[in-house]
Amino acid sequence: MDDGKPSGPRTKWWSRPSTDRDRPAGPEEDGAAATGVADASGTAPAGPGGTTGTTAGERLPHTTPDGDYTPAPPAAAPPPAADLGTPAPAEPAPPAAEPHVHRTQPLHAPDEYSTPPYGGPGPWAPAPPVQRPVATPAHGTPVPPPYAGTDGHGTAAPPVAAAPAQGGQEHHTDPWPPPHTVPQQHPVPQPPGQTPQQTSQWMRYDPWGAPRQPLSHPGPGQGVDDVRPRKARRGTVLVGAALLALLAGGIGGGVGAYVERNGGLTTVELPQSGRDAGGRAPDSVAGIAASALPGVVTLHVNGSAESGTGTGFVLDDRGHILTNNHVVAPAGSNGDITVTFSGGESAAAEIVGKDSGYDLAVVKVTGVSGLTPLPLGNSDNVRVGDPVVAIGAPFDLSNTVTSGIISAKERPITAGGEKGDGTDVSYVDALQTDAPINPGNSGGPLVDAEARVIGINSAIRAADSGSGLDGGQSGSIGLGFAIPINQGKRVAEELISTGKATHPVIGVTLDMEFTGDGAKVGGKAAGGASAVTEGGPADDAGIRSGDIITEVEGQRVHSGEELIVKIRAHRPGDRLGLVLTRGGKELSMTLTLGSASGT
Repeated sequence: MDDGKPSGPRTKWWSRPSTDRDRPAGPEEDGAAATGVADASGTAPAGPGGTTGTTAGERLPHTTPDGDYTPAPPAAAPPPAADLGTPAPAEPAPPAAEPHVHRTQPLHAPDEYSTPPYGGPGPWAPAPPVQRPVATPAHGTPVPPPYAGTDGHGTAAPPVAAAPAQGGQEHHTDPWPPPHTVPQQHPVPQPPGQTPQQTSQWMRYDPWGAPRQPLSHPGPGQGVDDVRPRKARRGTVLVGAALLALLAGGIGGGVGAYVERNGGLTTVELPQSGRDAGGRAPDSVAGIAASALPGVVTLHVNGSAESGTGTGFVLDDRGHILTNNHVVAPAGSNGDITVTFSGGESAAAEIVGKDSGYDLAVVKVTGVSGLTPLPLGNSDNVRVGDPVVAIGAPFDLSNTVTSGIISAKERPITAGGEKGDGTDVSYVDALQTDAPINPGNSGGPLVDAEARVIGINSAIRAADSGSGLDGGQSGSIGLGFAIPINQGKRVAEELISTGKATHPVIGVTLDMEFTGDGAKVGGKAAGGASAVTEGGPADDAGIRSGDIITEVEGQRVHSGEELIVKIRAHRPGDRLGLVLTRGGKELSMTLTLGSASGT
């Protein structure tokens, strides 16, 4: 709003033009020339050629304490020339009095604190240059000195044409353009014959230059096309990244599905030994089982009232199979018995003979070839601690093998007695074993380390029901009992030969209510007869009613059941040595066992 309006001679020190700076004359200078007032530097107003000069002896302005100055009296103006193109001869001017200088009132009051650039209004106070801070070069980077001839952006500044000075005086112009004017940029002309030199990026360094200055945007020199298709390249990068992400997602999904389906990226192969020939030591459990299993069978019995499952083993190649009496008892007189061999073949069987007193029975299959009879051992040779293997079908699980040892010998075991008259009671001088025996093992073989049969598995002691045959459903607690094979062999031979077995007897009736130590001969038999059979083995040996038998063949007897078991462990006709007490006296005698038919 102050353009073209003189503001008077009250200028401040920061707006006083220096003598070494050139700038074009503005409207203020023209106004000063018209009024005959010198400019702030003490030079006369510009003439027609736009130049001013200061001669020796001219008065300099007087500066006031507040920064203002009093202009010197103006020199006498030369008379106007008739022709601007022909200079008029200089004539001495007569001295004249100082005219009254009229100060123009500014549009606003000057700044009383003289704060630049708002001291005195006027177009000669240029705005300070805009500073553009950029990144400082790294330590040690050589920075060239400011180079002349450029506008701070690597572009050559336009040349300033110097006007001819009047009176041989040097002309100075202000390099700042008038307000609201933009200088035209022209390339600096190269002298003829001189090849333009290629400047490096450091020769174009300008810390306050435009954003294209070398430190922030290093690149080719001025004039080289630096236009780059950044948007196109950015779009290409984004498309590539999207494709890469899609590909990675597909691969990751495929790998995840494979891992979930197959449990891993690779197949796990654990180290494993190769196949062996399959041979085992003959005295090992595996060797014993391999040798004995072909001769073991499973029996399925179905009768009119009940059914059951048991085990048996082959005695000879004619088809005779030994088992327990309580296994085939459910069949009765018209039941069905099916024998299944270890290989899976089945055949019907019939009862050859049975005996409840020994709890043994023999059945026979016909039309079957390739049978494998098991060899029979000698139970008298068994010692406590010998290893044994039990084979059977517990709970109808055929070909089950368990192993253990002989826990004891000559265990007097009684079983049965469901009829209540004692005719179905079994008396067994058993072998005790800890090999697990369960319901279904009855009738199966108990074999030694050489796969020879030494007993017939017959009874277990259950934790809930005391002793008894394994017709119940109680499991094994490690107390199993087997009929010695020596006794089983004799009974089997009799059953095969006659269909019945004989029992050794001494011809006495025992008092089963006696609670003392030993077996007491009763006073009277059934029907009032004598307890000692007349003409029997005991009568011939001199045994009387009331005698207490305490030993048989040197073994102590503690009850009537034990005496029966000890006697049935022998054959009819065997001679036995007995020890008894009569009237407080101990007597010894010998007798020969008699025979009785079994049931």
